[in-house]
Amino acid sequence: MTTETDRPAEPERVRAPNIRDVARVAGVSYQTVSRVLNDSPSIRPETLQRVRDAIDELGYRPNQAARALVTSRSRTIGVLTAQTVHYGPQTSIQAIETAAREAGYRLSITNISSTEYASIKSGLDYLMSQSIEALIVIAPQVRVFEAINDLQVGVPFVTLEATGLNTSHSLWVDQVMGARMATKHLIDLGHTEIMHISGPQDWIEAEARMQGFLRELSDADLRTRAPILGDWTASFGYYAGLELLRYRDFSAVFVGNDQMALGFMHACRESGLGIPGDISIVGFDDIPESAHYAPPLTTVRQNFAEIGRRAVALLLGELRGETGMDHDPVKPELIVRESTARRA
Repeated sequence: MTTETDRPAEPERVRAPNIRDVARVAGVSYQTVSRVLNDSPSIRPETLQRVRDAIDELGYRPNQAARALVTSRSRTIGVLTAQTVHYGPQTSIQAIETAAREAGYRLSITNISSTEYASIKSGLDYLMSQSIEALIVIAPQVRVFEAINDLQVGVPFVTLEATGLNTSHSLWVDQVMGARMATKHLIDLGHTEIMHISGPQDWIEAEARMQGFLRELSDADLRTRAPILGDWTASFGYYAGLELLRYRDFSAVFVGNDQMALGFMHACRESGLGIPGDISIVGFDDIPESAHYAPPLTTVRQNFAEIGRRAVALLLGELRGETGMDHDPVKPELIVRESTARRA
């Protein structure tokens, strides 16, 4: 029969350090530690450093819920997104989360189920119920931003698209410039008959890239053809390529994203055409896999991570009451690889 004395002693539960432990190690009052945690500007630098050292030594982690009750601040940034499956939005969200965490903020992310007004309002209402202090909107369609504009968002917000609706709230990579760079690269290689496979008609980036393509051809006084409207997938690029290559009255193609470019390259190989010997191809986005296509893809790089970092910096500046924040578009970069060559 087992007695109480026969039972193994339960391990002593280790208590997590609290704000008073930090104060004791730093040699300050717990009120001073609280002011440090709440970014008070009245703390002397040497005191600030002692508190931070004590926090690191003890491994102290502030209770965000408790802080919100005391300060009436949630230290939460909301992210409203309509697309997270694509490389660009995923990369931006990762950068936003990292930048927010480093600044002592956390994210509340919600995906809207459609671009209908009711869905957008529902997503925004949910985020506002989380007492967010600021908002980032990542969505591809103009109507999302029209709805946001109508809903009168009550916190500082930024949209990661160039909508033309409210440039004081927009951050973006210059899509028109990127498309012009891609098209000019093909023109400089001697190509005069150039096709464009675009993204979906209602996507902001697709429209901007199409406009950049058409402007560059117009400036070069070259014949323009109606772009093919795609859906961003490799499958579309493949089937569109098979159809276009039946006639093959062009020597180069600017494809609206790298995935569709991959499908188009597949169609070229299946049609017995060499890249870039017979067809030169430029993509857009510079996804990590594009450097490993066969051949490696010439493309336009977007710095999605920089956009995410800038978004957080801009919002935190607004929360501090700063004005004149940088809204200049991020410049794209042409990455020349082996899928383009001078026209034979």
